Amino acid sequence: MDRNVQTLVGKVVSNAMDKTVVVSVERLVKHKLYKKYMKRSKKYYAHDEKNTFNVGDTVELKATRPMSKTKRWRASKLLSGVKK
Repeated sequence: MDRNVQTLVGKVVSNAMDKTVVVSVERLVKHKLYKKYMKRSKKYYAHDEKNTFNVGDTVELKATRPMSKTKRWRASKLLSGVKK
């Protein structure tokens, strides 16, 4: 029963908070005048119920209901990195 849920892939940059990880997601954007692709990144706060993800892990994020003022994503699975 997998709905059409928005997903992102990014790298964990912080896990200092309880049940929360900060994930940096990079994307490529084409410059309008010079037509060159540039990297742009944005940080997302994601819910991590069991504190399983570490700094440097690549994780998949899924959109979810608002859990706090800034937390609207849930870290769903580990794509690469060391599992506890």
